[in-house]
Amino acid sequence: MSCEEDIRQNTIRQFDFLKDFFKVIRPRRLSAEVARDRFSEVFDFLVHQEKFNILCTITGTDEGDDLGFIYHLAREGGITLNLKTRAPKSDPVIRTITAVFPGAEIYEREIVDLFGAKVQGLRKGNRYPLTDDWPADEHPLRKDWKPANGSGGEM
Repeated sequence: MSCEEDIRQNTIRQFDFLKDFFKVIRPRRLSAEVARDRFSEVFDFLVHQEKFNILCTITGTDEGDDLGFIYHLAREGGITLNLKTRAPKSDPVIRTITAVFPGAEIYEREIVDLFGAKVQGLRKGNRYPLTDDWPADEHPLRKDWKPANGSGGEM
């Protein structure tokens, strides 16, 4: 059995609800999707037990009624995992991972500014990448975003 399949099987043994949502995409590439209310426990297991101890980035996506959040994690051997969760746009709340990865702060600030997510536990700080005078309710990477001045989307 490959290392990737071992990781998958170990994770599914711990979280049987992931059986259909944890995939080996190809050698050294894994993908999993987990419900928001189970994200923290799965994330902690993957970081601490399966040693995904490198955060590459976090990607935000607009998926219609939901916002998607993909945590790109890596471990020794060049194995990467895309761990995805979603939150409804009507309640776009996720928890910070800065206690585990302090460098996640910059990615979480991007998700707040560009998608309008709310990140519980994210310390107060400067906005990023938008300027402090950018309207708080304007999130330019949402598909339904229209610039307030109607000029066509320039930032």
